Amino acid sequence: MNKKTLVIGASLNPSRYSNVAIKRLVGANQETVAFGLKDGSVSGVSIDTELVQYKDIDTVTLYLNPKRQAQYYDYIVGLNPKRVVFNPGTENAEFYALLKEHGIDYEVACTLVLLSTNQY
Repeated sequence: MNKKTLVIGASLNPSRYSNVAIKRLVGANQETVAFGLKDGSVSGVSIDTELVQYKDIDTVTLYLNPKRQAQYYDYIVGLNPKRVVFNPGTENAEFYALLKEHGIDYEVACTLVLLSTNQY
């Protein structure tokens, strides 16, 4: 099942987990869009440097530390995704509460592990 995914904190650096996640999402035939600080593309996915009101986002997967997430709370909630994945190092109880308030599920998990174990 295709779960359109937004990667927030996308990086052009191949050693960054967000970069690997984009490659694996594409490899798993998941429609993928990305937001990061530098424009470019990874596996054919353009990294947007401005916030886009994407439609039909199923999953937002975060690669930003909790301090940097706060500026994106309203944006992410406004996209109304089905879930937000908090990858290792992005855990954020304040954001969990906000998502819960808006009826958005969240998972503290690793996107790469979810994909490799067919639990995505």
